[in-house]
Amino acid sequence: MKVSDAVTTRKTMRAFRADPVPEETVREILRLAARAPSGGNVQPWRVHVLLGAARDELVARVAAARKEFPMGEAPEYHVYPPDLTEPYRTRRFRVGEMMYATVNIPREDKAARIRFFSRNWQFFDAPVGLIFTMDRQMQQGQWADLGMYLQTIMLLARQYGLHTCPQEAWAVWHRVIRSYLDVPENEMIFCGMGIGYADETAPVNGLVSERAPLEEYVTFHSAIAGTV
Repeated sequence: MKVSDAVTTRKTMRAFRADPVPEETVREILRLAARAPSGGNVQPWRVHVLLGAARDELVARVAAARKEFPMGEAPEYHVYPPDLTEPYRTRRFRVGEMMYATVNIPREDKAARIRFFSRNWQFFDAPVGLIFTMDRQMQQGQWADLGMYLQTIMLLARQYGLHTCPQEAWAVWHRVIRSYLDVPENEMIFCGMGIGYADETAPVNGLVSERAPLEEYVTFHSAIAGTV
């Protein structure tokens, strides 16, 4: 698969088939993804791979915790800025509306939206769940490094016919995750990711999110600034 094909076919899937993914395939993806760049070759990422019963147990523990905290506890970082400005606020709102439209859930049906959103905490039925953590001493540069590592995993997954769902939604269950996976306190739990074979028949997987045109966010400079 060409890199451009992996990029254009990668999208967040929210419905997966039950078909198992070989552990060796997951190992190979993670091994190759370690070639992702990081400043000073720090390689700040940590990954917990959940398969089979281990994956199901985390899902069960979160389901139990939801009886007291239906939407989780406050994450240790802001997933979005508290006062998101334009055009970012509209972009976020629009993709949410597009997603819920694919499953015929109107805006006023809050309960149905919560039920659908809570499927994040089942990895949307993906058979492989990943949890990513990073040492708390790391700063903005290393958060960018982790993002590049995540993207590398998602692109490599396409080579194996797999799809992914990156999920910051797992950040609200950092206490449950920390307890279950014995994550040390010096590590912050950043996000999860589901990996598996996409259910191509699921309407939600037909969603293709919009992208801003190049002219909206790119400025080309061909002359020295300030000259004519």
